[in-house]
Amino acid sequence: MKKIIVVGSSNTDMVVKSSHLPGPGETVLGGNFLMTQGGKGANQAVAVKRMGGNLIFVARLGNDLFGDQTIEVLAKEGICTEYITRDKMHPSGVALINVDEKAENTIVVASGANLLLDKSDIDKIEGEMSEGDILLMQLESPIATVEYAAKKAFEKGMKVILNPAPAQHLPESLFNYLYMITPNRIEAEMLTGIKINNDSDIALAAEKLSKKGVKNVIITLGSKGCFVREGNNSYSVDSFEVKAVDTTAAGDTFNGALCVGIAENMPLKQAVKMASQASSIAVTRMGAQSSIPHRSELV
Repeated sequence: MKKIIVVGSSNTDMVVKSSHLPGPGETVLGGNFLMTQGGKGANQAVAVKRMGGNLIFVARLGNDLFGDQTIEVLAKEGICTEYITRDKMHPSGVALINVDEKAENTIVVASGANLLLDKSDIDKIEGEMSEGDILLMQLESPIATVEYAAKKAFEKGMKVILNPAPAQHLPESLFNYLYMITPNRIEAEMLTGIKINNDSDIALAAEKLSKKGVKNVIITLGSKGCFVREGNNSYSVDSFEVKAVDTTAAGDTFNGALCVGIAENMPLKQAVKMASQASSIAVTRMGAQSSIPHRSELV
C-alpha cells in the first residue's frame, strides 16, 4: 500500500459548547465541556489511519501529561509514534475551542512544542520519503519546516499536498513543490488577494493558485461543497446534506480521506467525493479526533 506521511501539529483540545460565541468581555454560562485530542496534523493522521491509509506521522510533543495522553491515544489508533519527538523544554500544544448552537467555532491555540518542529525532525524520515507517495502538511508548524519538508519530498518524487490552515501568507517558492493545495474560502482569499463572492471569483482564485505552480487546487466551501481545478479542468463537487453540530476537524477529515483516495489511485473526483462524505459525518459529532469516521461508515 502506498505510504502517506503526515507532518504537523498535535494538541489537546478543550471544547466548550454554548448557546453562542461570547463577545469581548462577555461570559456565557451553561456550556458543555469536552476534552479530546486534536491539532491539525494529528487530526489528519487519524483520518488517514481510519480511512485505511498506510501512515507515518511526524510531530513534536512536550514531555508532560498531555504528551503522555496523546501518545497513548495515537497508539490505540494503531499509529506508529516512532517519529514523534518529546521536547523536554516546551509543553505540548493546547487548543481552547468554543462551539455555538449553529456549529460555528472560535479557536485559540497555545502551540508549545509544535513550534519547535524543525529540519532535524524531517531529516529523520528521509528514508521513509524515498518509499513514500504522499506528504500531507498544514500550517500549525513553522513555515520554514513546511517548506524544507516540501522541497525534500518533491525532490524524492512524492506528491506534496498542503492544507494551508490556519490562513497565512506563503513564500512563493513553496508553491513550486506542491502537487495540490486545499484552502477553504478564507484561506484562498488570503493566498490570492481575490475576494470570493461568487462562483466566478472561486474559479479565478483557483486559476491564480494554479499559475503559481500548483498542479491541482481544491477550494473547500463548507456546506456548498468544493471547487476542484485538476490541471486545466475545473468542476464542482457537492457536499452531503447533514445537520452539523461541530465543524471542528471537518477540513482535517477531508484532507486525510482525500490523501487515502489518491494513494488508492482513485480518479480525483471520486477521491474528493469520498473525502466530502467523511467530512460530512465528522460535522455531525462533537470534538476533533472523536468526530472522525472510520472507512466502514462510508456508503
